Amino acid sequence: MYTVRTESSFDAAHFLARYNGKCRNLHGHRWRVQVEVKGTELKDGMVVDFTDIKKELKELCDNLDHSLIIEENSLKESTLNALRDEDFKINIVDFRPTAENFSKYFYDKLKVNNDVSKVSVYETPNNCATYEE
Repeated sequence: MYTVRTESSFDAAHFLARYNGKCRNLHGHRWRVQVEVKGTELKDGMVVDFTDIKKELKELCDNLDHSLIIEENSLKESTLNALRDEDFKINIVDFRPTAENFSKYFYDKLKVNNDVSKVSVYETPNNCATYEE
């Protein structure tokens, strides 16, 4: 079995609505995303062309970079409108924006075109969550 790994990162803010802890407050991270692709067969000597998987991952990260990531229905409409009036880059997601859920998010997006085996998302240099099937 061969394994290849690539990674990318993005800077973004989030908060955990209805959470009883300090992460309920708006804060930011340098999110680091590692993707692993496994295979027993090589095509042209490669499991996957790094150029292709890196491009897909970078596009996903660039979309989230320097944005405020908000869980759907977690802010008052007036607050959301005020942020939009200020022209902030906002990404509304249908999941709680945790490292665990982001690992599944990236896995699902990248699995469409690749034989992804697992995705790890670091929200700090020491804290990481991994999704694999």
